[in-house]
Amino acid sequence: MIPTKEDLERASKRIAPFIHQTPVLTSQSLNRISGARLFFKCENFQKMGAFKMRGASHAVQRLSAKEKERGVATHSSGNFAQALSLAAKSAGIKAYIVMPSNAPKVKKEAVLGYGAEVIDCEPNLQAREAVLEKVVQKTGAAFIHPSNDMRVILGQGTAALELIREVPNLDFIVAPVGSGGLLAGTALAAHYFSPDTKVFAGEPMGADDAWQSLRAGKIIPVSNPKTIADGLRTSLGDQNFPIIKKWVRDIIRVEEQEILDALRLIWERLKIIVEPSSAVALAAVLKERDVFGESRVGIILSGGNVDLGALSTYFSG
Repeated sequence: MIPTKEDLERASKRIAPFIHQTPVLTSQSLNRISGARLFFKCENFQKMGAFKMRGASHAVQRLSAKEKERGVATHSSGNFAQALSLAAKSAGIKAYIVMPSNAPKVKKEAVLGYGAEVIDCEPNLQAREAVLEKVVQKTGAAFIHPSNDMRVILGQGTAALELIREVPNLDFIVAPVGSGGLLAGTALAAHYFSPDTKVFAGEPMGADDAWQSLRAGKIIPVSNPKTIADGLRTSLGDQNFPIIKKWVRDIIRVEEQEILDALRLIWERLKIIVEPSSAVALAAVLKERDVFGESRVGIILSGGNVDLGALSTYFSG
């Protein structure tokens, strides 16, 4: 069942005490470079540094009292792990987080800092799911999927809802796409609150399963993703894909150098720090100037949890 307009409004009110209403920034120089009027929704300033705090908070707030007694569990390479850990801490409940062994160190340390229990696994989806199943069986914790859960999707959609309310009459909203929760939530917000706004997504060429899925009309799982945008190396789910298929106009694939060029522009021109996954949406806008030029374009900057130890690899060329 696709959520209603009222569902999204209720989600926004429910999580308001637990999140930041993040700012919208503009840049004359980036407008000039892109040929469009750009409005950046800065979820890098969200609690724990990413939009996923919204979905995690909404999912935790929707738990029953009995479920809260047993805690929550998920598998995540980083941002949702942090988000669920912090949301659980705020609610006074236990969190069990299954993380792949190659997860960024900064994200794993943050999860531990929020008081969650981290369980390591091999860096593939099968291992993540198998270990998570054992954790749930042992603890009775409620599994909350990082993106393929309507409670999470509704929470993620509140970022675009805030953007639409602050900056009306957008021609486009562009978000990065990995596992699809943010993109589906963005599409819901635009459909219900700004129906003339077209929703696009940016995706790395080396992890283009969402692009493939949209064209095939069915989910094509990610296979051996290779991209600096570590938050976008995951597959769509059966909860978010129907929304994406229905209301997302298109997905634009970008090369690694295009992501790095956009990342540098955000750092240098907006004077803010975002992670590579965030730069994918701007990279898509810059790549398709003929589509977005002379338009009002909202861009979701998804997060700012940069692994400082990896900085030297970003621009080594």
